[in-house]
Amino acid sequence: MALQVVILAAGKGTRMRSALPKVMQPLAGKPLLAHVLEASRTLGAERPIVVYGHGGDVVQNAFANDAIDWVLQAEQKGTGHAVLVALPVLAQEGSTLILYGDVPLLSVSTLQRLLAVCDGKNDLGLLTVTLDNPTGYGRIVREAGKVSRIVEQKDASAEELLIKEVNTGILCVPNALLHKWLPELRNANSQGEYYLTDLIGMATADGVTVTAVHPNTPWEVEGVNDKLQLAALERVWQRAQADALLRAGVTIIDPARVDIRGELVHGQDVLIEPNVQINGRVVLGDGVQVGIGSVLSNCEIAAETIIKPYSIIDSACIGERAQIGPFARIRPGSDLGADVHIGNFVETKATRMGAGSKANHLTYLGDAVIGSGSNIGAGTITCNYDGANKHLTTIGDNVFIGSNNSLVAPVEISSNATTGAGSTITKSVAEATLAVSRAKQITLDGWQRPTKNTTK
Repeated sequence: MALQVVILAAGKGTRMRSALPKVMQPLAGKPLLAHVLEASRTLGAERPIVVYGHGGDVVQNAFANDAIDWVLQAEQKGTGHAVLVALPVLAQEGSTLILYGDVPLLSVSTLQRLLAVCDGKNDLGLLTVTLDNPTGYGRIVREAGKVSRIVEQKDASAEELLIKEVNTGILCVPNALLHKWLPELRNANSQGEYYLTDLIGMATADGVTVTAVHPNTPWEVEGVNDKLQLAALERVWQRAQADALLRAGVTIIDPARVDIRGELVHGQDVLIEPNVQINGRVVLGDGVQVGIGSVLSNCEIAAETIIKPYSIIDSACIGERAQIGPFARIRPGSDLGADVHIGNFVETKATRMGAGSKANHLTYLGDAVIGSGSNIGAGTITCNYDGANKHLTTIGDNVFIGSNNSLVAPVEISSNATTGAGSTITKSVAEATLAVSRAKQITLDGWQRPTKNTTK
């Protein structure tokens, strides 16, 4: 029987002080719930069951393309009640893993160890953790070394409050037992809620073995209730990513100041300076250097390329030994060849540049095809938009575009051509010719500058 996963995500999250549902708060560039769903699918859950409540429309719309069974918990009456409302979609056989939409960083390896102790018939797996300060958590009560029950903080005796092993709420239960126990839950406690933790006592009473499993690291089981906890967990996660990259041979100048919000694929001798952000899938070849404050999103950067400080590269490909920046913006659809130079305050969009071409200063290149070895002068603009449609600018090999040129698309400048500084090019330029288009300069002798009227 395939594994079923129930994710509890109905909470309002009032301490977030946000209109956004708690499970939609972002961590590492994606919603908390997305992390839990990803882990669920890695474990083999084809259609995770998400119990939703507050902000249900927002949550469902965000995952509209995902295979999910949605179950509404109209009233939040506790964790036991949340799983109870999902009971109709749980099979009679197999096991169910119960997770939380606000506990985003559980590792797959931890969950696999938990699943390994739950045989789907008569064994229950419980994830616990030992904390120096267990305040606020349900305590794990053992008898003769075995887990016998869980007592919530508000219901615990003075002796039970001294226990440091606590419940994470994450457990794996045979479906047959869920169908038996959940309808029997009662809310005779200080909160008047139906506790999922009462299943442990029921298991003990029925002679069911409860095996406790500990996570790989305590921060895996940390939940998020407010923005302070969210920020703290973000830094924990980011430092873990940085440490993994360091162990893999990436040089990170300051591991505390890098943000990995996706997947970084890298070669050897990659260097990342402080305050770099990685979004989506980013591929860095051997010897790539990424300067301080740069943002790389869904891009591929080939070997020995240098990304100078504060450059933004999004959905683009950059060839070997290129130099980009500082303060460059490479927008989606850009394909820059080997040895290309893009300098300060240069922007490219849907532009292909051949090997060795350069645009070193203050230039916009949009919807353009540029050959090899061409030089684009400072202040050049491809005027690609006529108010309704985008048009292509084509520049051949070894072209020299003078400074402060406006290239009004559609237009073609053939190989080995030159355009004069200050030109507005509206017609195609033939190969190996010079095109100049600017007003004739005049000089007026004896010109008197206007003076300010001081009588007003």
